[in-house]
Amino acid sequence: MIHPSHGVKIFVATKPVDFRKGHDGLAALVQSHLKMKPFDSAVYVFRAKRADRLKMIWWDGTGLVMAYKRLEQNQFKWPAIKDGVLRLDPAQFEALFAGLDWRRVTSLEVPSPAAAE
Repeated sequence: MIHPSHGVKIFVATKPVDFRKGHDGLAALVQSHLKMKPFDSAVYVFRAKRADRLKMIWWDGTGLVMAYKRLEQNQFKWPAIKDGVLRLDPAQFEALFAGLDWRRVTSLEVPSPAAAE
């Protein structure tokens, strides 16, 4: 399981992409279609036309990393297909990656204590 660290931004491209694309092709999509920067340490998640596959890329500081996942007996729950991008929090991403319905997950935002006791 991949666990993005706290503060890492996670973006999902809502429109399916050509899954023959590799690192450079997906990075170009981030720049041209999503109008974002592929080397800013955010995670970019892409879906295939078949809802059982996802690819993601991120810059780890030394190179562009790509991961691919295919569900064997289920499909990922994807947002409606349209042009654009959706931001997920880490808990929603973990649910999506596990094949669960990420729309039912919300993160608890706990403010930092003002002082130690």
